[in-house]
Amino acid sequence: MSILVTRPSPQGEELVSRLRALGREAWSFPLIEFSPGRELLQLPERLAALGENDLLFALSQHAVEFADAQLQQQHQRWPQAPGYFAIGRTTALALHKVSHREVRYPLDREISEVLLQLPELQNIAGKNALILRGNGGREYLGETLLSRGANITFCECYQRSNRHYDGAEEAMRWQSRGVTTLVVTSGEMLQQLWSLIPEWYRDSWLLHCEVLLVSERLALQARELGWRNIRIADGADNDALLRALQ
Repeated sequence: MSILVTRPSPQGEELVSRLRALGREAWSFPLIEFSPGRELLQLPERLAALGENDLLFALSQHAVEFADAQLQQQHQRWPQAPGYFAIGRTTALALHKVSHREVRYPLDREISEVLLQLPELQNIAGKNALILRGNGGREYLGETLLSRGANITFCECYQRSNRHYDGAEEAMRWQSRGVTTLVVTSGEMLQQLWSLIPEWYRDSWLLHCEVLLVSERLALQARELGWRNIRIADGADNDALLRALQ
């Protein structure tokens, strides 16, 4: 069994290295790459607007990394006033490292639905919430916070863009290398992978692979695209993916 890891750099390469150290055959095939977001320059101003008991959310490690680089460039610090929240453990650790603040995150699954179950997010009417994210994504989080009476502001800290490949060439490469397991960590990448691979290879190879995903929502999307052999990891970080692959 050969494993194809589609998550972006550097997490994709790190997971492949760990798999190979365990004697597994694995390959990195990053489907997206990152660049600074269009609203990054407004970040210090938006952070400064947060007061006591307001809310600050980081939705990915990349959001934290790009935001912190921008703050350092402008000689600004992370604010002390708001409560800090992250979508999962890895993002929370990254945010704690740069802000030196306690960061709350869901202990169960790294998805918006579980994050929204935290007790601190139940009575938030009138509070301001700043959500650090990429270009789009996690709309459900913002909509739910809004429905609970919070004032929502997004800050696009980074942009995701598709990496360009020759789909037929890549399909031949991965099929010839015996790839039978795919690791996909977002709906955007799942759709991109399905669209990239030509229909003949899709039907003869891609949809016959087992696909390892990180949420029930992704599993539903995969079924609609035609996958039948689906597994769900207990988290979206490399530790959780490694556990599932072992």
